[in-house]
Amino acid sequence: MSHDPLLARIIPVLADVPGVAAIVLGGSRARGTAHEASDTDLGLYFRDGAALDIDRLRDAVAGLVDNPTAAHVTPVGEWGRWIVGGAWLAIGGRKVDLLYRSIDEVAHVIDACRNGEISMHYQPGHPHGFCSAIWMGEIALCRALHDPDGFVAALKAKTSPYPPALRDALVRRFQWEILFAIENAELALPRGDSTHIAGCAYRALSCIAQVLFALNGQYLINEKGALAQAANFPLTVRGLAGRVAEVWRQIGAAEHTAAMQTLRVLENEVREM
Repeated sequence: MSHDPLLARIIPVLADVPGVAAIVLGGSRARGTAHEASDTDLGLYFRDGAALDIDRLRDAVAGLVDNPTAAHVTPVGEWGRWIVGGAWLAIGGRKVDLLYRSIDEVAHVIDACRNGEISMHYQPGHPHGFCSAIWMGEIALCRALHDPDGFVAALKAKTSPYPPALRDALVRRFQWEILFAIENAELALPRGDSTHIAGCAYRALSCIAQVLFALNGQYLINEKGALAQAANFPLTVRGLAGRVAEVWRQIGAAEHTAAMQTLRVLENEVREM
């Protein structure tokens, strides 16, 4: 944390808020792929038996942000079951996002994932849906900044090596859906329903990403940029990035039949991996 003056300023203040059991750095900054304009994603972990003190958190945030009147800190649960809540802030000219997570619930999900039990949920901001395994991936990829009781360290130990049961569950859940989405799009071809066709194409491509991440033992925590990342995996589809771009070019040009043909070839190659 010492090499980042912004984190050195923020973390002690947030760590003093009652109920904050651990703080982690997530996103591209945790993975070392951030650029100057990248967001700073901070996870605030709490225990179910020790409520996060939102009033104290609001007071702490007000002393950190560039414009206190523009800061909105949510109660726990305002953003739904899986995103939970948090805040979008500007601190020192940088965009800082806070996300709440229950240590106890995350631990339960990690145990389920290790047993090959996953679930998908509707979630604004995640067009493909929110896969429960995201919570496990967040722990696997984060960097602990404040973990005095070792809660995050204990959870992180359960994420490596990548569980074979999770890999099999993800492949089983998403591989069949690639072709299913393509066939749904093809049913809409005669009526030229571009919106439905595009939605099915996105679904098929997102499922391809899920399968490729699983086969490579990599955690997928956000569908944004997932296919670009998957194109560089050891086990991947030849020319993936260019072929995905071709699907969207064809859809944009209303060449829907050609787009489905391109997707069918991709689906076949993924299925044979």
